[in-house]
Amino acid sequence: MRPIQSKIAIVAVLIVGLLQFSACSSSEVTESQSSSTKPLASQAAESENSLIPEATPEVDNNIVPELEPVLPVTITDAVGNTITINSVERIIPLDGSVAEVVFALNLGANVVATDRSATWPPEASELPQIGYQRSLLAEPIAGFTPTVLIGTEIAGPEKTLDDLRRLGYPVVIVPSEATMQGPAQKIRAVAEALGVPNRGEELATQMEKTIISNTQVFEDDKRPVVAALYIRGTGTQLVLGRNSATHWLINAAGGKNVADILDIDQYKTITAESLLRAEPDILLVPSAGLDSVGGIDGLLEVGGISQTPAGINRAVLAYDDQLLLGNGPRTGDLLKQLAADFRNLVSQTTNN
Repeated sequence: MRPIQSKIAIVAVLIVGLLQFSACSSSEVTESQSSSTKPLASQAAESENSLIPEATPEVDNNIVPELEPVLPVTITDAVGNTITINSVERIIPLDGSVAEVVFALNLGANVVATDRSATWPPEASELPQIGYQRSLLAEPIAGFTPTVLIGTEIAGPEKTLDDLRRLGYPVVIVPSEATMQGPAQKIRAVAEALGVPNRGEELATQMEKTIISNTQVFEDDKRPVVAALYIRGTGTQLVLGRNSATHWLINAAGGKNVADILDIDQYKTITAESLLRAEPDILLVPSAGLDSVGGIDGLLEVGGISQTPAGINRAVLAYDDQLLLGNGPRTGDLLKQLAADFRNLVSQTTNN
């Protein structure tokens, strides 16, 4: 853990960044790697600026959650399409985090199928599957006669979505930004499309309060350096960058992100040279990825990890993939747990 700025400076930067948003992302790693053209110091400042809203949102006590969806509803979605939804009796979420939002809005009983990324709640994972969100086919989806389809911008390919639109199925694309504001934005958009905006407002506001109340501000010499990794066996071993939801989560939980140290926007293949330069104190990984390399022992065999402070201390945190990468309705609870786990690991390594 290395000092960079004073605690006062961090607070000032956080307040300045109240209304700023960082780049869009998704719950999965994208297929292309980007390199930054901005100065590193400028990017580090921007990463802090995306953190906290100005104040804890006030719950509007006059908001009454809908007993039933109010339909029809006409909306303009995240890609500019105007869609009218007449029924939500047969919902198909095209994304795991969207499925989780639908269930959190108490409309899970209306979901007739999900994609393979839907792992929470358990009821969602037990439903028939339509394939994977990035490689969908129109025919199996149409076989469920959905009344509305909801996904994020990673749903595709676009030809499949166009085919479904031509068949008359309402296809709604909701925003999925990898920022602190992203989860609430997604909840509100899904709720609006399903005719339950008040349910969405209540859920989003409560989550925003949880996020704000658990956002940490530490002196820089007490901030652990954290690397978020995306692992899938020996074939895919990446350090996640600023465009992943893990970036703002690490910062908000009180960590210093390796993505800023190594100047990574999307992702970068793990190398011994880069990790030894960044010297992470903690490794953050999706649980399925950790399992794919045989647990912590297998992870320590990946590109120089065993020689880092995190590797030496076996300081590895693993969370459910959808929870960690999805920026969904459980994100407030995840941040609370992440902040506590950071504190515990820092305490353990300091006392060793």
